[in-house]
Amino acid sequence: MFLAGTGVFTAASLLAGFATTPAVLLAARFMQGVGSAMAAAVGLGILVTLYPGRGERARAIAVFSFTGAAGASIGQVLGGVLTDLLTWHWIFFINLPIGAAVLALALPALPSDSGLGLRAGADAWGALLITVGLMTGIYGVINTTSHGWGSPHTFLPVLLGSALLAGFFLRQARARTPLMPLRILRSRTVAAANVVQMLMVAALYSFQVLVALYLQGVLGYGAARTGLAMLPAALVIGVVSLGVSARLVARYGERAVLLTGLGLLIGVLALLTRLPERAHYATDLLPVMLLAAGFGLALPALTALGMSGADARDAGLASGLFNTTQQIGMALGMATLSTLATARTEALTASGSSRAAALTGGYHVAFAAGTGLLVLALAVAFVALRKPAATAATATTGTATAAPAPATAERQPVH
Repeated sequence: MFLAGTGVFTAASLLAGFATTPAVLLAARFMQGVGSAMAAAVGLGILVTLYPGRGERARAIAVFSFTGAAGASIGQVLGGVLTDLLTWHWIFFINLPIGAAVLALALPALPSDSGLGLRAGADAWGALLITVGLMTGIYGVINTTSHGWGSPHTFLPVLLGSALLAGFFLRQARARTPLMPLRILRSRTVAAANVVQMLMVAALYSFQVLVALYLQGVLGYGAARTGLAMLPAALVIGVVSLGVSARLVARYGERAVLLTGLGLLIGVLALLTRLPERAHYATDLLPVMLLAAGFGLALPALTALGMSGADARDAGLASGLFNTTQQIGMALGMATLSTLATARTEALTASGSSRAAALTGGYHVAFAAGTGLLVLALAVAFVALRKPAATAATATTGTATAAPAPATAERQPVH
């Protein structure tokens, strides 16, 4: 699945680079999404299978998070440079040598295995319900810009999408070969980690995308300059995730590190709600970029929690679920926060504000909404990721009677 997904993504990138019409570009982007889903959904499953021990898994996840941040930083800068110096087509062509390198490295490095294949059955109805349900619900949210929340154009798609998602979970409880066996949600830690990730990723859409739009639309930055302006955030995220997160997790546990990271991210979006129309990068934006280190703390800890209940049988399932909630969070963040920003911008423009002031006001609303989502994520993590009282009591009484564990034994996660 990983190799096939990488191949599909690379081929779709070639098609996107040669696209001459919007229809071809959209089709290529759709296929990129298919290939990305195939590869990303099993990536973490491969990782936790290759590194089953708690300590080595934490280090592997830290490296995994670092490579994601490094890829983001390179992509932001290189994408802007390629667009400025060449054309936008090259942001797709650059994926060809990258995809070829991934395939060349993965073939000898990854263990050879085989799955059950389609002969065991495939839950096509479940896939249809979850896909159409999400698309319909998001379509309804986007319609609020043109029709408002009370319009049938808005609430009917939202209601239909909610019904389809409910049908998906009913289907999973009854299907012979469910797309997502509901046993994975019996772990409170895994379920809560996925909810927190969805909220966090939805909130951080406002940072990852809207800040770039603010730099270009309000401050007048070009594509390359925007990438360079965002680079400190990506670099500090990478450094923290690789050099600090695994050590802090080993010392204080995933929950404490996650809560600290979420607290820093709340500070990031709260500061952005005060972003002025004529911002100075060194004083108004650079401190925000550096505080983004919270993502380098939160993501590895959250990934470890999301994969904590995964054994060899469920590694792919937990990986797919974790990546799916990430994509859902991105889609919901894009639909909700951009809609709020657009509505506020249009209202300010209608009242006579300048374009720059209207855009800044719209982004302020999105940043405030993102802050609220992060506060909710912090509350869920604080409450739902607590160690159960019964488990804590057992551990306390057990220390009085049980022999001490060997000094080299690794602490096992509590589910």
